[in-house]
Amino acid sequence: MEINLKKPLLNSSAVETSDTEEIEECLYPLGGRFRGFLPVVIDMETGGFNHHTDALLEVAAVTLRCDEHGMLSPHSTYGWHVNPFEGSNLEPASLEVNGIDPNLPFRQAIAVDEKKCLDELFLIVRKEMKANNCKRAILVGHNAAFDLNFLNAAVQRIAKKRNPFHPFSTFDTVTLAAMAYKQTVLARSVKAAGFPWDANEAHSAVYDTEKTADLFCNIINQWEDKIGTKKLNGSEE
Repeated sequence: MEINLKKPLLNSSAVETSDTEEIEECLYPLGGRFRGFLPVVIDMETGGFNHHTDALLEVAAVTLRCDEHGMLSPHSTYGWHVNPFEGSNLEPASLEVNGIDPNLPFRQAIAVDEKKCLDELFLIVRKEMKANNCKRAILVGHNAAFDLNFLNAAVQRIAKKRNPFHPFSTFDTVTLAAMAYKQTVLARSVKAAGFPWDANEAHSAVYDTEKTADLFCNIINQWEDKIGTKKLNGSEE
């Protein structure tokens, strides 16, 4: 199911998935790093700011892995074009910012409904949880509450069961970047962390997710290198 999602954004759903696929074993599982939580970086492009009424248009996710030194890095990227749910609102101002035209024939040919998108996303996340000895996933995002609200709203709309994500807790890179780099805007935070930023690619769910993943890993790794969770004697509460 892993595919190259640079540009144009393609659907992970173009590749079939199965619950019977072999689970890839992680040499250094993340289960002990975040108290049993699996961080999954998520970004959603939408038709507005109201998660109850506005359309969900793009979803992207980046999974992470850990090495023998406790350093995090992005592992795989996944993305979906999503059809607006029936009766959803599309704010022209939001579409102007993210550059999405839901009526493009190319987009309509590959877009999926919310159920298929979440079915595939949650399948990926559950497999990553198992591979990393984690009990639950936690959403990592820039202004993470926004993405979590749209995720939870979609889950409720389709009456989706077995949501692997924590219903209200997140890891927000806005807070982390403010602490580490004195920045809160994603573009400025990414550049302050030493990564390139292409304004022409911004507001693509895949691009923003990959940059958020770079930012998150960079901050966590600096903490691990300079402070080190090992000094906590591996204690969990």
